[in-house]
Amino acid sequence: MAVLTVATVSRAGVDVVGVAADSLGDEWPNSGLEFIEVFNGGGGSINVTLDIRPTLDGAAVVDPVIAIPAAGRRIIGPFPPGIYNDATGRAKVTYSGVASVTIKALKCPPA
Repeated sequence: MAVLTVATVSRAGVDVVGVAADSLGDEWPNSGLEFIEVFNGGGGSINVTLDIRPTLDGAAVVDPVIAIPAAGRRIIGPFPPGIYNDATGRAKVTYSGVASVTIKALKCPPA
């Protein structure tokens, strides 16, 4: 699993070109202000699965899945840390396929 570098959005602009999605998934440091941009440059739809805590208020939960169509782009987030962070303070995603898929982690600073 690859650790993404989070780019901070500013009025000066930020490059939104992502990196190749890792076949084992990707993770990033998450403060709750981050979101991800996933681009599926492939010819078929893929699913992006958000890894959340196995229980919420003692109840089992199902990881959310976002479908991204062929040539589709989705901005996903934010990720409340109490739900999405693992013990290291990172949020994680996995993919049903990674051919021609890129991801970029972005952070919107508080105003």
